[in-house]
Amino acid sequence: MEVLGIFLRLGATAFGGPAAHVALMEEEFVRRRGWISRSGFLDLVASAQLIPGPNSTELAIHLGYRRAGWRGLIAAGAGFTLPAVLLTALLAWGYVRFGALSGVAGALAGAKAVAFVVVLRALWDFGRSALTTRWRIALSIGAFAASLLGADELLILALAVVAGLALASRSRMKAILIPAWSVPALPASPALSALFFTFLKFGAVLFGSGYVLLAFLHGDLVDRLHWLTDRQLLDAVAAGQLTPGPVFSTATFVGYLVAGGRGAAVATIGIFLPAFVFVAVSGPLISRWKDAPAFRAALDAVIAASLGLMGAVTVLLGRTGVTSWGTLALAAAAALALWRWRVNVAWVLVAGTAIGWVMR
Repeated sequence: MEVLGIFLRLGATAFGGPAAHVALMEEEFVRRRGWISRSGFLDLVASAQLIPGPNSTELAIHLGYRRAGWRGLIAAGAGFTLPAVLLTALLAWGYVRFGALSGVAGALAGAKAVAFVVVLRALWDFGRSALTTRWRIALSIGAFAASLLGADELLILALAVVAGLALASRSRMKAILIPAWSVPALPASPALSALFFTFLKFGAVLFGSGYVLLAFLHGDLVDRLHWLTDRQLLDAVAAGQLTPGPVFSTATFVGYLVAGGRGAAVATIGIFLPAFVFVAVSGPLISRWKDAPAFRAALDAVIAASLGLMGAVTVLLGRTGVTSWGTLALAAAAALALWRWRVNVAWVLVAGTAIGWVMR
């Protein structure tokens, strides 16, 4: 119940996207509650990067498992995703009824400006804890540069693992490969089972942050299956960003557009189910292998590369979030609230989103 209550609150206030979610969880479970050390937390961040699915949701599931076992695993995942799913379903109902998402642009602008500061602060703390050797610093800088140049996230992480293993002096580890699978082309009016398996595929093979989901959705739902138009897809992604919690709640919006309330339910279950399975399988293995020299080297390399990727996300947030004097003032106020007055990160994000909506 403790895990469920905390993650319901986080799920209802975690605006700003995956990088901001990581910062929120670090604030809650490392700084405030002391459930886990910062180094242990970074291990879980890296572990979530190594498996397909929504990274911030998988991090929540890992933390729930560490705190309360199998029941904690389910409670954390359900608590973190449920508020986003319900709010996105409500937006989808309003969208179908009224034909637009009013106020989205202003709320997103406020959330992005504040998220930039939140992620910057977390990145500073993570870097001081994790980048303690020259090779880790070099690896992080390389991942940062590669990401800004447009390299694929999965490729960057894979090269980081190779580099980490190459630097490990005394052991080797066999790679575990998860084969990708696909769903055949489906008719324009999908059955619920087709909708479920399409989103199950997304959840099972998609690496990286929720923002990568846009490319997958466009390729399948717009170009191949013709279930949505470009405009509907962009509105669905905007709804996933506007609501707190995981961006993968976009699936709820899409499912509602395609097949109503039941479609929203099956699309949501389909895209999030693999995350629970992957964490349930990998969590015990990571605890068992984390001290093995080869696995430790690979994990350290992924941590360094993940921080580089997070740095690239921070630059992107800064460029897209701080675009006017108003958003600059909002970011400055957020920095003052976080560093000087130690205001809870969740409430800073909520306030920034609300102020952005009012400003627009």
